[in-house]
Amino acid sequence: MRAPRSGNGSRLRRGRRQALLAGVVAACALAAQILFGPTGAFAGADTGAAGQARPAGAAQAADVVRVAEFVAECKFSHALPDDPIVLPGMPGASHMHSFFGSHATNAYTNLGDLKAAGTTCDPVVDLSSYWVPTLYVDNQAVEPTGTTFYYLGEGVSDAVIAQTRPIPEGLKIVAGNAKATGPNDGDIRARWSCLHHGEVNPSKDFVNCPAGSMLESYLDFPQCWNGKDLDSADHKSHMSYPVNNACPATHPVPVPKLRQVLRYPVNGDPSRIRLASGAGYTMHGDFFNAWPVGEMERRVRDCINPIIKCGANGRP
Repeated sequence: MRAPRSGNGSRLRRGRRQALLAGVVAACALAAQILFGPTGAFAGADTGAAGQARPAGAAQAADVVRVAEFVAECKFSHALPDDPIVLPGMPGASHMHSFFGSHATNAYTNLGDLKAAGTTCDPVVDLSSYWVPTLYVDNQAVEPTGTTFYYLGEGVSDAVIAQTRPIPEGLKIVAGNAKATGPNDGDIRARWSCLHHGEVNPSKDFVNCPAGSMLESYLDFPQCWNGKDLDSADHKSHMSYPVNNACPATHPVPVPKLRQVLRYPVNGDPSRIRLASGAGYTMHGDFFNAWPVGEMERRVRDCINPIIKCGANGRP
């Protein structure tokens, strides 16, 4: 015969069960707080108003800047009286040029030379060469300290941006009019302005920048390619600027627009300033593309086509 259960024992066991149950409830509540946070949204998800979880990637999408752009920062490399596009194989035949990017550029440079050489560019995968006429103040050469090369989906419709193709390896582009004799001559593309001084109107010629400012040069390159030639006899005919926000039928292939922005540590009286090619309106630029094919393709696909602003690494 079993011994009768004592009332004290039953009460003790009930107390233990209740304490255990309370502990389980508390542990579940703590786990829910960790997983879902105080608002009830999953802690790993971004939340919007009233604690509602946003769809995956919504937080990142909200941070995207809708500008079709990637960049390269390419510091001054060297100066030579050479031009491997306009005067190839003729060392010393050109006015003085300031070169950015590739360390190898001279009168004999070809694509293989650029691909094998070092660069001043960030990102270092950009092995291209960029050059402009050297700027002088009181007949002393002054090199720019700000050297940014923007690749843009700009000047064309969004539909054309979506169809933009990578710049082909080895493409050569020249922008501006090195032989201009006055500010009203054709094909003058450069504009001069003053850093952080919008009250000074941009001009085709040099401007008088206030003390403490810097002289800026902006130059846009053509962005419509004929789809066949990497160069042409006049070094311009294979490229065209857009017409009515689209590429003309003669140059049907849109590529990213290269915008060259140079900042010189120069201000004051513009009569002291000249370019190796002459007055400010003779500013021109040369570009010899040596981006690795895959890197250029990725940037066009991820930055230009979807209209997303990317940095030097080709990421938003």
